[in-house]
Amino acid sequence: MSYPTADLERSKAFYTAIGATINPLFTDENVACLVWDENFQFMLLTREFFATFTDKHIADPAKTAQVQTALSLDSREDVDTVVQAGLTAGGSEPQPAQDYGFMYSRDLEDPDGNNLAFLYVAPQGAEQDPQANPAEQAQV
Repeated sequence: MSYPTADLERSKAFYTAIGATINPLFTDENVACLVWDENFQFMLLTREFFATFTDKHIADPAKTAQVQTALSLDSREDVDTVVQAGLTAGGSEPQPAQDYGFMYSRDLEDPDGNNLAFLYVAPQGAEQDPQANPAEQAQV
């Protein structure tokens, strides 16, 4: 996964503030490899460098939603901690937290407008019918 950014240094500061680390082997003035954990890494690319990989128009994430990356965390508190760190580091929260009882989710936009969702699903929530409406499940 790669995100375009208008300001690579600002984006690196934002993502390290919410818990990512930078892999220096794949980082230079055009790109940064961010490591969330041993199983998940993603890239930040300057908009100009991102454009070298496609002939398509590069969307402005502040105006156009194209993708939302969702990361599952270990607790509701972890969700709140990451989102608060992101808000402090210049991000924004585009909508209120969503609490379905068994699932808790908060969205966070990075300074460019790329959207991340952080969620916690209680162990019993993972056993719920995946086709059911979360709002209906919370009332059970």
